[in-house]
Amino acid sequence: MSKKQQQVVDTLADIYGTEPRILRLADIKAVADDLGFSHATLKLVVNKSNKAGHGQYHFPPQDNVVAMPTTTAPVEAPAQERVSLIADSDGFDYNLVPDKDDLFVPFGNFKHIKNILKSQMFYPVFITGLSGNGKTFMVEQACAQANRKMIRFNFTIETDEDDLIGGFRLVNGETKFFKGPVIKAMEQGAVLLLDEIDLANPAKIMALQSILEGKGYFLKKTGEHITPAPGFTVVATANTKGKGSDDGRFIGTNILNEAFLERFPITCEQSYPTVSIEKKILTKAAPLTIDAGFIEKLVDWADIIRKTFYDGGVDEIISTRRLVHILKAYAIFGDRMTSIEMCTNRFDDETKSAFLDLYTKVDEGAIKSEESEQENI
Repeated sequence: MSKKQQQVVDTLADIYGTEPRILRLADIKAVADDLGFSHATLKLVVNKSNKAGHGQYHFPPQDNVVAMPTTTAPVEAPAQERVSLIADSDGFDYNLVPDKDDLFVPFGNFKHIKNILKSQMFYPVFITGLSGNGKTFMVEQACAQANRKMIRFNFTIETDEDDLIGGFRLVNGETKFFKGPVIKAMEQGAVLLLDEIDLANPAKIMALQSILEGKGYFLKKTGEHITPAPGFTVVATANTKGKGSDDGRFIGTNILNEAFLERFPITCEQSYPTVSIEKKILTKAAPLTIDAGFIEKLVDWADIIRKTFYDGGVDEIISTRRLVHILKAYAIFGDRMTSIEMCTNRFDDETKSAFLDLYTKVDEGAIKSEESEQENI
């Protein structure tokens, strides 16, 4: 046992006393940092045989014979607030690889995304497409099939550098720096999924510039330089191409900085699935009580609405996600028209009426079924 190791133990005893207790790794490291010692001097306390749980250790050490101070009276910790500039490295040691979902049906850009992730190259990708067409789900399942770790971060207009990179937090009277999801993804060599990135304030996300170039990042608050681990890359999803929403459908989206967008080598345009693919998706997602005929009618109905939307005939669209909502509503209510009406109530009256009227033309049996049920009440 070296003098420095003994000094660490003595200092811990001065602060926390010699009565048996559990200490956090961050608190133990803070002592070494305050003494100016390397973390290697902590091995009398921080070792496998002395571990009490995730990021926790017994004190005094259970399996090490160390000289403890003769007094058992705990000495109060210094009254002044202590600041540790070493970023807390605990957490994110669980499995970050998403689970494979048996309901997933690959389509669109899935093959391209999966190949990029399998390559382990740093190659940022921007994925754009209308709401509810499976952009995020596709990235998640590409990571699952490629056995890649993934950290997902959802943006709001309030997202800033502190949320992304990390910042100081007050923990048990001490100010500690906690690394944000971007830094964690870099250290883990994970896929960083920047979800709904066009909701971000463009001025507040410019801290990502160097990261989108595949370079390291200097944590100015701690003086630590983060070098991306092999495999780290970035995937961003958005409902727009970062140019804002002209028709107001995606209110809150912003025009992103051109220099920021230019750092994404490719942009994938994700469309809704084809009729045949969408039938497969709904068949997998549907409860067992739903017949294939209803699924087929729903897909045909949605396909007509989408074609009309693209031609400028209607202002709203039926997404794949909403079709799944309708199937689940049908499993609850047992009536096709009721399920469709409740799931289209979010639209204005004129649009909802047009959608319902169209479905009665696609599925004439739905009206007869509803009339029959009304007679039986």
